[in-house]
Amino acid sequence: MDSSSYNPQQISCKFIVFVILFTLLELSSSISSESCLNPSSSKVIIAGNSTILSANRTFELGFFNTNDESKWYLGVWYASIPTPTYVWVANRETPLSSRDASSFEIDGGRLRVKDNRDSRCDVVWESGGGKLEAEGDVKLQEDGDLVVIDARGVVMWRSFDFPADTFLPGMNLTVGQTLTSWKSSNDPAPGKYSLRLRPPDYGEVELLVDNTQTYWSSGVWTGNIFSGVPEMTLPYIYKFYFTDPFTETATFGYTETMTQQKPLTRFNIDSSGKIKQYTWSAQTESWNMFWSEPENPCRVYGLCGDLGFCNAKSMVNPCKCLDGFQPFDGVGWGDGDFSGGCRRDGYDTCSDNDKFEETTGDVTFDSEKFESFSGGRTDCERKCLSNCSCIALSHNPKTNSCKNYFGKLLNLGNSSSDLGKIQDSLNIRVHKSVAGRKIKAKTIILISTITSFLAISSIAIIGFIILRNNRIKRKKLEEESIFPVTNLKVFSYKELHAATNGFSQQLGHGGFGAVFSGKVDSTLVAVKRLERPGGGEKEFRAEVCTIGNIQHVNLVRLIGFCSEESHRLLVYDYMANGPLSFYLKNNGGRNLDWDARFRIAIGTARGIAYLHEECRNCIIHCDIKPENILLDRDFSAKVSDFGLAKLIGRDFSRVLATMRGTWGYVAPEWISGVAITTKADVYSYGMTLLEILGGRRNVEGPPPEGGGGGCGSNEKWYFPPWAARRITEGDVAAVVDERLAGGYNMEEVERVGLVAVWCIQDEEATRPTMGMVVKMLEGVVEVAVPPPPKLLQALVSGESFRGVGGNSQNDTVSRASDES
Repeated sequence: MDSSSYNPQQISCKFIVFVILFTLLELSSSISSESCLNPSSSKVIIAGNSTILSANRTFELGFFNTNDESKWYLGVWYASIPTPTYVWVANRETPLSSRDASSFEIDGGRLRVKDNRDSRCDVVWESGGGKLEAEGDVKLQEDGDLVVIDARGVVMWRSFDFPADTFLPGMNLTVGQTLTSWKSSNDPAPGKYSLRLRPPDYGEVELLVDNTQTYWSSGVWTGNIFSGVPEMTLPYIYKFYFTDPFTETATFGYTETMTQQKPLTRFNIDSSGKIKQYTWSAQTESWNMFWSEPENPCRVYGLCGDLGFCNAKSMVNPCKCLDGFQPFDGVGWGDGDFSGGCRRDGYDTCSDNDKFEETTGDVTFDSEKFESFSGGRTDCERKCLSNCSCIALSHNPKTNSCKNYFGKLLNLGNSSSDLGKIQDSLNIRVHKSVAGRKIKAKTIILISTITSFLAISSIAIIGFIILRNNRIKRKKLEEESIFPVTNLKVFSYKELHAATNGFSQQLGHGGFGAVFSGKVDSTLVAVKRLERPGGGEKEFRAEVCTIGNIQHVNLVRLIGFCSEESHRLLVYDYMANGPLSFYLKNNGGRNLDWDARFRIAIGTARGIAYLHEECRNCIIHCDIKPENILLDRDFSAKVSDFGLAKLIGRDFSRVLATMRGTWGYVAPEWISGVAITTKADVYSYGMTLLEILGGRRNVEGPPPEGGGGGCGSNEKWYFPPWAARRITEGDVAAVVDERLAGGYNMEEVERVGLVAVWCIQDEEATRPTMGMVVKMLEGVVEVAVPPPPKLLQALVSGESFRGVGGNSQNDTVSRASDES
């Protein structure tokens, strides 16, 4: 070995230098990584899996993902419920790939979300607005608002000013602010749909797609509600406000009016383009949807995308692709994002051998472009096939006219969707193999149908002989198990058809079906025929089982029933003077003197008290209103219609029930989603008592003598807030029906008025029991002056309680009554 090539001292020096350089590099990397997480100019608020809770642990701030471990977001969600519900998301467009390397900081005068992988310190989101002080205190408020507060306690920035898809109590919607839906149920990225104050007047709220096309509007602000949202006139858990409407400083918002048992509640613009209102039910541990618009999902413009077909009657998924087409984005389609629309199934290129498939029935759609000309069907097809941009055609043989369509077909649906332009027929261009598959499939189906028919017919003949022998026995066993009552007569359908003369004399129409007069053994009866799909089986059983074994002078008597095949009928005593609603002014009925009204009020209270307090099981009626109070020949009140009734064992005080009943009579706690008590009936009775006192429906024209504060004759007016205030101020005479012309007992009138206001108190604990109501009306118990119900008073605007003509709560009540 050459000695000149080996120098131990030289190698030793090189090794030492290498070690020093390596150490410096490691130190530099460590310092860089540390400075990434904690630079001198920043303050770390959250890092990794740490979170911040609001004072009462209602909301939580932290990093979350939906169903993709590679996409993480900084957001706010409800911490107090088991269902993940996110109300605000910061980095919607730029998700983080890892939670462990993520941080939320005040850095450089901004709130920032950072990706700290590999010491990069990438900023994926930063706050808008003015610069912040690094030492500012970041807090998550109990209302869900994330705020930055400076040393003086001044709020420098808040998340409520930069909303995502959720509108919370206390949040303001101002000019220039927009709520934007998620792209899909699992993707927080901004979707197509948004909500804002409508320019240029800023006097209403609108939903729009792609920030251009409006497809729903609330109607203009009338002073206390939006004209297109009559539900805002109802006794509500919210108080809405609109500051400076119709100006560029307009601000719309809402707060909760309930002081106790405040439910978790929110408005949300979901990925299907609807605005929905939810309240949380602690009993079912789920969100109850109270209101949504638009009601028809197919009214959401472009919901199903290009060539996507919308079916408004579908209960699960309104969008589908026609035969020969498939979703452009299968994953997004499955998550509820239909914006990609549909494309030709496996054949993206066009051909002059393509065929045309006619859609079933009349359809509606909007096209980007079309070309019209005269010609026969053959000419129409030939011209479309010559251009690959042509995607569909329609031909009218009567006028020998044709239209070829190009570009996108949006809002494609059946005519019941009430969208776009109705055509006699629409023919979609498909690959020839698709048409061939359909012809072959139809042939196979026809052969299979014939074969199946022959086989089924043979089995049916044999089975019929066996089933016929067991039919009577089985029916008897079913009736004994379903209706365990012994004191009711079981009628055949033939008997009741003859008794009612073929159901020819209709007395009225209730929520579950029509009521007819008839004669059974020369005795007048009322026969209710349930008309809901499936015969209203649930309501039918509830009515039979509820009142089949109970009798009271103020409850309508059930004589018998018919449960034969699909027929469901109930037979009652005939009430000669019909329902109480007939005697209210706007129903055009006769006037009742005060003595009759007072007897009806006490009789109704006694009937309800019997249900609540004297039956083996406590029964909550759930739908007390004038339509369900019937009057016999002597004008004695009989409570009827138990189809919604709910039974409670004597060991329980509450029962969980889905929202039911009729708007305008429903208690506030029911709207908020909590389990109800008998006090829900007390509230409905109080509302009915006001109608008895005033001789009018709770929503109609304003009172005379200027009581309505100058309402026009075509406007609708909400009576209870005005009446409650007059009664508590000692002016009950202003509330009494003017048709009585002073012919009443003032002491009884005052007693009825005060009891009515006690019954409609906001808090159920404040309302009396029905047994106590009876004693108060009878004068056994002294009645003090109650406080005005705050929820009703929240509807007051000066002396005026106006809704909107032609689209009022009264319309809503009637509609809900038909549906209940």
